[in-house]
Amino acid sequence: MNIRTFWGTALVAASLLAGAAHANTFRWANDGDVNSLDPYTRQETFLLTFNANMYEPLIRRDRNLGLEPALATAWEQVNPTTWRFTLRQGVRFSDGTPFTADDVLFSIARARGPGSNVGSFFASVSEVRKVDDFTIEMVTAQPDPILPNSLTQFGVMSRAWLERNNAVRVADLTGREENFATRNAMGTGPFMLSSREPDRRTVLVPNPNWWDRAEHNLTRVEFNVIANDATRVAALLSGEVDMVYTVPPQDMERITRTQGLRIIQGPELRTIYLGMDQMRPQLLKSDVQGRNPFQDVRVRRAMLQAIDIEAIRSRVMRGQSRPTAQMFGPGVNGFLEENDRRLPLDVDGARRMLTEAGYPNGFGVTLDCPNDRYVNDEAICTAVTSMLARIGVRVTLAAQTRARFFAEVNAPRYNTSFYMLGWTPNTYDAHNALFNLAATRNGERGMFNNGGYSNPRFDTLVDQIAIETTPARRQELINQATRLLQEDVAYIPLHQQQVVWATRSNVTLAQLADNGFPLRLVRIGN
Repeated sequence: MNIRTFWGTALVAASLLAGAAHANTFRWANDGDVNSLDPYTRQETFLLTFNANMYEPLIRRDRNLGLEPALATAWEQVNPTTWRFTLRQGVRFSDGTPFTADDVLFSIARARGPGSNVGSFFASVSEVRKVDDFTIEMVTAQPDPILPNSLTQFGVMSRAWLERNNAVRVADLTGREENFATRNAMGTGPFMLSSREPDRRTVLVPNPNWWDRAEHNLTRVEFNVIANDATRVAALLSGEVDMVYTVPPQDMERITRTQGLRIIQGPELRTIYLGMDQMRPQLLKSDVQGRNPFQDVRVRRAMLQAIDIEAIRSRVMRGQSRPTAQMFGPGVNGFLEENDRRLPLDVDGARRMLTEAGYPNGFGVTLDCPNDRYVNDEAICTAVTSMLARIGVRVTLAAQTRARFFAEVNAPRYNTSFYMLGWTPNTYDAHNALFNLAATRNGERGMFNNGGYSNPRFDTLVDQIAIETTPARRQELINQATRLLQEDVAYIPLHQQQVVWATRSNVTLAQLADNGFPLRLVRIGN
C-alpha cells in the first residue's frame, strides 16, 4: 500500500469512527451529582456505583448480583480467619502504571484511614499482608464467612498516582475538604474521566487498555445533573438525554405512553427509614430543654404509630414502594416475611403515649431530609411532618441537597436530632445493616448509627451473627436482633422503594436491585 492509499484509508476510517462516536454517545441524567470522584469519601450508592466505572474492586457483582472475579481472579479461605486473594496479572491503570499487590494494600490502608467513609468494609479485618506481587491475605479477628461480599464496592486506587498528586489522605467531605482525587480519577476500570464540571456534567470515555472484554459499545458517556423533575423528564422526552436514573413516580405513565421510550423498574434492596438522636441528653434541634424526648421508647413508638405508611405508599410514592417494619427487606439474606409486621396506625393511641411520656402538648424538632437523593425524599418528609402534627409533634423540615445533608447528619458530626436516610446492605446480608446502622458506635461498627442507639444485648447478637456458620442458628440470631430493634423502636422503617429508570427504546442495560448502574453493560442500537 502506498502512502497516499494509506492516508486515504486512514481518513475514511477516522470518518467512520467519528460517526460511530456520535452514534454511541450515551447521555444520562440524575437529580443530584456524584459528590466526589474519590471512591472512599462516602458510603453512598450513587457515588460508589458511578466511581465503579473507573475504579474496580477485587470482586464484582454480575448481572444477577452474584460474585465474579475482577482484580482478583480467585479467593479462598485458607483457614477460619485467613482469606487469600490471587490478583489478576497484566492489568494496568489507565495511565499505564502496572497494578500490583502494593496498590491493594495501600488502598486498604487509605480506606481505613482519616477522611474515609468506607472503613466498615474491612471491619472484621485485623491484618492485610502481601504474599507476593500478585497474592495478598486478609486476616480477620474472628471467622468472617462473608468477607468477599463486603469487598464488591471497594475500588482499588493507584498508590503512585495518589502519592504523586498529594492525595494519600482521603479528603473529608464532612469538612468540605478537597484534594486532587476529589475532581480527578485514574483507575483500572472500563472507563476513564474526560472532563468534570461539578453539579453540571461529567464526561467519561472508554479505557482502551481495559483488561476485560467490553460488553458495552459506548464511545462517550455524558452524565448530566438536572435537579428539577419536570426539566429532567422533558430532557428525556425531547431526546436531549437517553436515560433518566431517577424517575418521578408522577411522570411514569406519561413516559410509558410516549413512543420510543420505556420504563424499567424492579424492587430495590434499599430501605428508607427515619432515625432519632437517642444519645444526647438534650437534642440539638428541638424546643425541649434539659432532656431528650427520643430517649423514651413511648415517644418513639408514638411517632411510628402516627405515620400513615399506606398514605405515603399510595399518594406520595404512587404505589412504587413496599412498606416495611425492618431495616432490611426482600432480597437480603436473613429477611423473613413473618418478621415484617408494622405496628398499626393509631393516632389516638400515639397522643396518649406522648402524654404518658410527659409531653401532653407535644414538642418541636427539626427533621433533616435530602431533596435529591431518594425517590420523592422531600415529599415523604413533608408528609411525615403533617402526620406528626396530628399528635402534637411540631416538625420543622430542613430539606437540602445531598452534599450538605450528608455532611450534616453523617459521621463524624452526627449533627442531627431527627433525620431520613436509606441503606442498601452492600453484602446483601442482614448483618451489614444491623452492624452499620444499629450496633453501638465504637469507631468501626455503628458508623452509620447516626442516632446513637445502644443496647448491649443487641451488640452481642450482632457479634454472634458475624461468626455463626450454621444457617438455621444464624437466622434465629437475626430474628432476635430484628425483634429487639422493633421492641426498642430504634428506628422508624418506612419502605423499600422501587428502582425506576427510563430510557430510549434503543438502549439496553442491566438494572440491578441495589440500584447500581454499571456502564460496562450498556449498549446503544438495535
